[in-house]
Amino acid sequence: MAKDISRRSFLKALGGGAVASSALLAACKDDKQTTAKQQEPEKGKMTYRVNPNTRDRVSLLGYGMMRLPDKNAGKDPSTGTGEVEIDQEMVNRQVDYAIEHGVNYFDTSPAYCQGKSERATGIALSRHKRSEYFIATKMSNFAPETWTREASMEMFENSLKELQVDYVDYLLLHSIGQGKDALGMFNGRYMDNGILDWLVEQKKKGRIRNLGFSYHGDVKIYDMLLKWHDEGRYHWDFVQIELNYLDWNYADEINQRNTDAVYLYGELKKRGIPAVIMEPLLGGRLANVPDAIVAKMKQREPEQSVASWAFRFAGTPDGVLTVLSGMTYMEHLRENLCTYSPLKPLTDDEQKFLMEIAGDIYNLKTIPCNDCKYCMPCPYGIDIPGVLLHYNRCIKEGNMPVVEQTSGQADKQTSGPDGSSARISSAEQSEYRRARRAFLIGYDRSVPRLRQADHCIGCGQCVDHCPQGIDIPKEMQRIDEFVETLKQDV
Repeated sequence: MAKDISRRSFLKALGGGAVASSALLAACKDDKQTTAKQQEPEKGKMTYRVNPNTRDRVSLLGYGMMRLPDKNAGKDPSTGTGEVEIDQEMVNRQVDYAIEHGVNYFDTSPAYCQGKSERATGIALSRHKRSEYFIATKMSNFAPETWTREASMEMFENSLKELQVDYVDYLLLHSIGQGKDALGMFNGRYMDNGILDWLVEQKKKGRIRNLGFSYHGDVKIYDMLLKWHDEGRYHWDFVQIELNYLDWNYADEINQRNTDAVYLYGELKKRGIPAVIMEPLLGGRLANVPDAIVAKMKQREPEQSVASWAFRFAGTPDGVLTVLSGMTYMEHLRENLCTYSPLKPLTDDEQKFLMEIAGDIYNLKTIPCNDCKYCMPCPYGIDIPGVLLHYNRCIKEGNMPVVEQTSGQADKQTSGPDGSSARISSAEQSEYRRARRAFLIGYDRSVPRLRQADHCIGCGQCVDHCPQGIDIPKEMQRIDEFVETLKQDV
């Protein structure tokens, strides 16, 4: 697999956007009723892209209905049921606000929010005219018991019922390429049961307007489906890919089961297939970068948020139809509306700057968890995302108790999270103790004791569900061993 689009040709792929940006108005106006740091997006300024297949005029900002407001969020999981209780009133308010400001693409799935997203989305959108929005949902038949033709058909019919619609604007084969046996899983979900041909029939009947797929994992499956498109076996109206400035060149280095976005985008671009973008912030990681990187970005553009850099990157290529964002809170929605109302495309120089930032983030060597929760629930009660996110957060905040080998006199020895040993000089011990205490106390506060990594038995049930291809049992064992070392190091 070659990276057909280089960094230089990516800039060419931006089309005339960078030139046209000089004529754009400021994305947001000051609101006298807000604080100095808050902004209010302007109405009527949303950037739109045209779907070449259906001529749909799609908002560049798409609303991802994966992380909806949850009344149980923030509660101690050891005292509650752990179930999502969607705040429907807040969902309605945010959907109304989004539509009022030009958002018309809403992406959901039978698997999101513990199976409750489609219903919440349907309730919120049904209060608006059907012509005001496009609905995207998925054939999320991950579990083997849903691979039968009847079960998959029932899933599609239930999506229509929950969404309160007669047709779906954008229907995706959900997360193709996933699993250790990616081809076997793909065939079991879509080919052996004839469900892909059935979906094509539904498209001919008008019950699906655009048929596509979302990709994670084995690039051979991605290439196979695009080959089918070239041969006329199946026509893909759009494809959903992960694209952000870190994954542009580093996806396959961060995790060998992922594929650099430079390749994924390039293959769609040369075929004229619209790209729908997911994970522009990598599950929030690109909005929550280390302080030193924040300072570097603020030094260049003091008024531009860290997140807006990532959204501008994802929205700039001219083959992008819409960029999905899971906006749990109203402030996230407002900020993203500001970024795309209208979009100010990246300049060549800004593109180079973000590639430098990507290199800085890559060198942190964090675990590529996006907090998508596809790995949950764990049959043994482990809070897998909580464990991984705490580990990453400590790296970001400088609370990782690791020291480099010193050449001077040392009087204490410890181990780093990678298992390597190092000697700590007396001058370093104070900082080590501070970081050690912060890591352990933060771990207990973030993840209840009974849900920590030491309860992992390595069953591997979570592995095939992880879109990032993380070897979760291996990471749980590594983190547990590191934690035990810290606890014993008194």
